Amino acid sequence: MVENWIEQLSEKSGRFVSWFNVILVLVICIDVIMRYFFNASQAWITEFEWHLFAMIFLVGAAYTLKHDDHVRVDLFYARLPERSKAWINIVGIVVFLIPWCLVVLRASWKYAHNSFKINEGSPDPGGLPYRWFIKYMIVLGFIILLLQAIGLLLRCINVLRGKQKTIFPKIADS
Repeated sequence: MVENWIEQLSEKSGRFVSWFNVILVLVICIDVIMRYFFNASQAWITEFEWHLFAMIFLVGAAYTLKHDDHVRVDLFYARLPERSKAWINIVGIVVFLIPWCLVVLRASWKYAHNSFKINEGSPDPGGLPYRWFIKYMIVLGFIILLLQAIGLLLRCINVLRGKQKTIFPKIADS
């Protein structure tokens, strides 16, 4: 099933990027120690912090959607039957999520590609080179999110067709 392949991709990318949290904490600790104990700061370390955070956020978004851990204004949704939840998700995916992913992909591809063409780096002295790399993370993150939206859409359709009982099956952590 296509949705299983998509969800494996979201799962693997989310687990991979989750390790960036550990790296980010270490980098921030080093930055704080350098600033407050040695009165030294480097532009590249500050930029590396926001690069890591951006990758965590962008690449981890599909993983978050897959596990239904995204922000939801939930006044009634949790108490609804699965078929009603499926309809709500289908409308949200088709009307909002997929179009938004397509808009961001179209704009971010040009943005990243132009940055790559000029080999954009940091404007700060001592900053990181290859700023285009983080701009391509926008593209990658939204491709994975778009795929996960399609996978979720297929799961919702399966619930409506009676092929599946629940939209977000509890997955045992291995």
